Amino acid sequence: MEEMEEELKCPVCGSFYREPIILPCSHNLCQACARNILVQTPDSESPQSRRASGSAVSDYDYLDLDKMSLYSEADSGYGSYGGFASAPTTPCQKSPNGVRVFPPAAPPPPAALAPPPPPPRNACLTCPQCHRSLVLDERGLRGFPRNRLLEGVIDRYQQGRAAALRCQLCEKAPKEAAVMCEQCDVFYCEPCRLRCHPPRGPLAKHRLVPPAQGRVSRRLSPRKISTCTDHELENHSMYCVQCKSPVCYQCLEEGKHSSHEVKALGAMWKLHKSQLSQALNGLSDRAKEAKEFLVQLRNMVQQIQENSVEFEACLVAQCDALIDALNRRKAQLLSRVNKEHEHKLKVVRDQISHCTVKLRQTTGLMEYCLEVIKENDPSGFLQISDALIRRVHLTEDQWGKGTLTPRMTTDFDLNLDNGPLLQSIHQLDFVQMKVSSPVPAPPILQLEECCTHNNSATLSWKQPPLSTVQVEGYILELDDGNGGQFREVYVGKETMCTVDGLHFNSTYSARVKAFNKTGVSPYSKTLVLQTSEGCNFETQGTPYSQLVAWFSFDPASAHADIIFSNDNLTVTCNSYDDRVVLGKTGFSKGLHYWELSIDRYDNHPDPAFGVARIDVLKDAMLGKDDKAWAMYVDNNRSWFMHNNSHTNRTEGGITKGATVGVLLDLTRRTLTFSINEDQQGPVAFENLEGLFFPAVSLNRNVQVTLHTGLPVPEFYASRSAMQ
Repeated sequence: MEEMEEELKCPVCGSFYREPIILPCSHNLCQACARNILVQTPDSESPQSRRASGSAVSDYDYLDLDKMSLYSEADSGYGSYGGFASAPTTPCQKSPNGVRVFPPAAPPPPAALAPPPPPPRNACLTCPQCHRSLVLDERGLRGFPRNRLLEGVIDRYQQGRAAALRCQLCEKAPKEAAVMCEQCDVFYCEPCRLRCHPPRGPLAKHRLVPPAQGRVSRRLSPRKISTCTDHELENHSMYCVQCKSPVCYQCLEEGKHSSHEVKALGAMWKLHKSQLSQALNGLSDRAKEAKEFLVQLRNMVQQIQENSVEFEACLVAQCDALIDALNRRKAQLLSRVNKEHEHKLKVVRDQISHCTVKLRQTTGLMEYCLEVIKENDPSGFLQISDALIRRVHLTEDQWGKGTLTPRMTTDFDLNLDNGPLLQSIHQLDFVQMKVSSPVPAPPILQLEECCTHNNSATLSWKQPPLSTVQVEGYILELDDGNGGQFREVYVGKETMCTVDGLHFNSTYSARVKAFNKTGVSPYSKTLVLQTSEGCNFETQGTPYSQLVAWFSFDPASAHADIIFSNDNLTVTCNSYDDRVVLGKTGFSKGLHYWELSIDRYDNHPDPAFGVARIDVLKDAMLGKDDKAWAMYVDNNRSWFMHNNSHTNRTEGGITKGATVGVLLDLTRRTLTFSINEDQQGPVAFENLEGLFFPAVSLNRNVQVTLHTGLPVPEFYASRSAMQ
C-alpha cells in the first residue's frame, strides 16, 4: 500500500489530494492548488505591464507568457475549460515536489464570508505534470469534473493507516481491541469481551470478527454522486463514446452531445473495468518478473564478490610464483582487476536502483488501479479509466524493452598467461586485452537457394569456405523495389530469410553483411530479384489488369486454436470463441480477389472476412481493433466493422455451401465484399493504404476453404470499365 501513496498526492502541494479535479490531460489537481497556479492570459494584461510591475508571472519559468504557446481545440485537442482566478502577484514558492506555485496574496476570509473571486476576462491554467496550458471559460474551475472516486480511495488509504482500534468498554486507558461484534457494532478487548459479551444465550449467535475487518464493514458516510459539469443539478446517466466522458440527460437533449453516440453508463462501466483488469494482469506478470529479476541482480552482486575474491587469489598465486620480477607487474594487474570489479558492481547496482524505482512505481500504479476497480461509482470510474488503461499499457510496454535483462555478466573475462619465459615478464598482460579477432569476410549469397514466390522473396547465404573468423550475426538489406535506398529487413544469426509483403511485378536488389565484436564485414555481391508479374483477365470483352497471387493460410501467425487441413487451404477452430487466421501473402498495391467457401455452418455463428495488419488481435473477432477491416455475417444479414465500429447493415446472409468474395483494390484503395458473386452492400472501406494480409475469424461452428488466383467478379469489372 505504501507504493500507492505517490498516486494519491498532489504534484503541487505534495500532500494528499483535497477536493481533486480532473484536468483534460487526465491528471489531477487539488482545487485550491489549481486556483493558486492560475494566471491571466495576455488578453487581460500585457507582457510589458507585467514586467514593469514586477509580476510573479515572469518568475514562473514554464508559464512565461511571452514564450508560452497556448493549446487550442484546433492544434492540440484541448479546448477551453472551467476556472478563473486572479493572477498572483506575490513571489512564487516551491512545493515539496519542486513545482512552482503562487500563494494567495492574503489569508482568505472565513468560508461563510468569502465570496468567490471575480473572474478576469481570460485565465490560463498549466498542468504541472505535462505542462499543457489551458485557457479557461466563464465557468471557472467548476468546469472541471470532481474526482470523487480518487477521494474515496484516499479515504480508505488513510483509514488503513490509522492507529489500532481501542476497546469501547474499558473505563481507563482503553486497551487495543481484539474483536468486533457485527450485531452490537462494538469493539472489545479480550477481558471486556469475556465480561460483557459471553458466548452464551442470545449472544452466542452474534458474529465476532477481527477489528480491521470490522472497521471496513462499518458503514461510511455516503459520498456525493458525481454531477454533470454543464448541468449541475443532473446526475450522469449515459456515456458519450465520441467524447469518452459521462453525460446527463440534458446533455443529450440540448447539449453538445445530442448528435453523439451514447451507451448505457453501467455497461461501459463494466466494460472499462474489464479492460483495466485485463491490462493489470499483464502488468502484474511484469511486476512478478521484475521481483524475480531483482533477486537475480542481488545474487549477481554476491556472485561477483565471490568471483572477484577467487580471481584475485588465483592471480596472486600466479604472480608470486614468478619471483621478484613479477611483483611490480602484479600490482598493476591487480589494479586492473579491481577496476573491472568496481565497474561490474557499479553497473549492476545502478541497474538494481533503476529497476527498484520502476518496480515501486509499477506497484503503486497497480495498487491504485485495484483500489479504483473496487469503487462502485460508474461515473467517477469512467472519468479516469481511459487514462489509467493507457498508463497501465504504457508501463507494461516499458518493462518489455530489455529492462529485465542483466547489463553485466558475473564472470571476469580475463586470463593470465603464465607460460612465457622470464625475459617476457615486462610484456606480461591479459590475453584478451592484447588479442582481437579480425572482421568477418563478406558472406556469399547462394544463388541456387534464392527465389521469389508471389510477392515474397527467400534469400540464403553462407560464409566463405576457408573463413575461420567467428561470426555473431548477419544483416540483410533490400532496396524499395524502385532503385531507392537500401533498408535493413533482417538482423540475426540465421543464414536464410523470407521477406513478405513486397510489391508485385517489381525488381528488388538484396545484399548481406556479417558482424562480430570487432566490426562489420563488407557487403556481399548484390543480387537482383523479380517478384511475380500481373495477369490480364478479360471479362465480358473488357480486359482488366489484375495482379494474381496464389497463397494459403499461415499457421505461423495464426491463433493456436485454429485447425488447418487441405495444405493449409481449409481452416476451422477448436474454440467457441472467435479466432483469427491470416493469409501467407501481404498486399501493398494492385487489385486482388479471393473467395472463401463455407464448408460447415452450424448454430448460426457470425464469421468475419476481410484484411488485416500482421499485428492484428488473434483472439477476438476480426475488426474489433484498428488493425483489421472486415465484414461479419450471419444467416440473415451482414455488417462492416473496423475498430469495433459497426456500419452498413445489409440483408442477406450465408449458409453451408455459400461463397464469400473479398476484393482488395489498392489502386483505388477500396475494399468490397460479395456473397455468391453478388456485391454485398456498398463499397465497404475506402482510403486504404499500407500492407494488408487476407484474414478470417471463425469459431468451431464454421469451416471455410480458401480459393485464390481468381479473376475479379463481373460486377466489379463492369463498373470499372464504365469508370
